[in-house]
Amino acid sequence: MTQVIRFGVTGGLSAIVDYGLYMFLKVVVGLPTSAAKSISFVAGTTTAYLINRRWTFQAPPSRARFIAVIALYATTFGVQVGINELMVNALGDDPVPLTVAFVVAQGTATVINFVVQRLVIFKIR
Repeated sequence: MTQVIRFGVTGGLSAIVDYGLYMFLKVVVGLPTSAAKSISFVAGTTTAYLINRRWTFQAPPSRARFIAVIALYATTFGVQVGINELMVNALGDDPVPLTVAFVVAQGTATVINFVVQRLVIFKIR
């Protein structure tokens, strides 16, 4: 249960980084949706990995684990950016639809990330 709570806190912080950068790049800078989401995803997931490895799962550095996380994040990158793009195309790109698309895409990726990290990458031996 502690890991779930820590994962949630970490996810919240990472989502703030991701969402804040996404909205800034999309709304203020004017980047295309996929470009803004791609950049913000990398920033958010890098934040999440660093905090989750040290605090949530308390795992020592590992090259194999890092490669596994990169593979996982590459997968969830495609899922998250794809869902976000589909929803923005369907709902529009005003701030509220952008936020709804972000939340759905982020939520889907978060569930996938937790399950794979908990059961595979940082499993308790």
